[in-house]
Amino acid sequence: MQEREKFSVPQSMNAWVIREDRHGDPERAMRLETVAVPRPSDGEVVVAVMAAGINYNGVWVCRGEPVGLSKLKTGYDFHITGSDASGVVVEVGRGVKRWKPGDEVVLHCNVSCGQCAACNGWDPLACDQQRIWGYEVNYGSFAPYTIVQAQQLLPKPPRLTWEASASYGLCLFTAYRMLFTRGQLQPGEIVLVWGASGGLGVFAIQLSLLVGAIPVCVVSSPEKAEVCRSLGATLFVDRRHHDLASPEGKRSFGAAIRNVTGGRDPDLVFEHVGQKTFATSVYVCSKFGRVVICGATTGYDLGFDVRYLWMRQKTIIGSHFANSWDASRANQLVADGRVCPVVSQVFPFDEIPRAQAIQASSAHAGKLVALVGAERPGMGARSQ
Repeated sequence: MQEREKFSVPQSMNAWVIREDRHGDPERAMRLETVAVPRPSDGEVVVAVMAAGINYNGVWVCRGEPVGLSKLKTGYDFHITGSDASGVVVEVGRGVKRWKPGDEVVLHCNVSCGQCAACNGWDPLACDQQRIWGYEVNYGSFAPYTIVQAQQLLPKPPRLTWEASASYGLCLFTAYRMLFTRGQLQPGEIVLVWGASGGLGVFAIQLSLLVGAIPVCVVSSPEKAEVCRSLGATLFVDRRHHDLASPEGKRSFGAAIRNVTGGRDPDLVFEHVGQKTFATSVYVCSKFGRVVICGATTGYDLGFDVRYLWMRQKTIIGSHFANSWDASRANQLVADGRVCPVVSQVFPFDEIPRAQAIQASSAHAGKLVALVGAERPGMGARSQ
């Protein structure tokens, strides 16, 4: 109780709440409601949220796709989404030793039991109780206070603002695991990056360049190509020129890639679009190449010509967020200034549903962020 009183944590708060009976697009599904501020159990931490990142999994929660809130089994009849945040620790539960009230943190969204063999010797992502905070756990970041496991905390890079610190976690950590832990990306390899100017893509570009790989950016406008170019990318393919639903369109897309790479096919395809692109990803991938997929924003039912998979000995690899080790290593790259957040727009707290609707349209570049506890953009940066 001492830390709670010190930070004047209230008993209740106004949060953007989703309920199953109003599943739909974000501006319909989200409503501002008064809910209890969570209290920490053993190994848990309460964080005052300063800023929150906007991600596509919030769209899924709002729409109830692929499952409604009741099937997520969070134990609550309401849901606060938001799987990225920066903030300040205000209360810790018993057994928390590495963090204390007043610590400035960013959060990763992998939740696990911490006690099974997978968590202690293999990979917490194999835990039977593995969940994504803000998606399968109901107290996410679109509220003044959230609750997380202590293992989800990472130190906030001091030089970054609250909004920049809240912008990168889910996407950067996902991209890091896709490329390095799962994809085993090597220097000199060609990486085809779908949605290259989006939240995942901007980090796939930077991480690929960091290890000497060569990203080929799939874009849909000169403005989006310019975002990628500002990050160091030099090779581009405009998807608007190719009908990916037809065999001819897949062939012309593959030819466009070879045209910019000097005749090479992608060694690794960074896939997260799903239904509209997956068949093309398998088709254009090089012999013995890898398609690494972490999601499917355009649909989950994926069809493709399997002959190109087995006859050319390609590999399809699933990847799901990141564990604490992946997240910590990727976070250090940001702290060291080797990877930079790309924030395209900052919203006030009362416009979070609109921000989530913009995320659903995929019309933006970079990352969308909302201020929660921070009074204005530009706060939180400190000299090291």
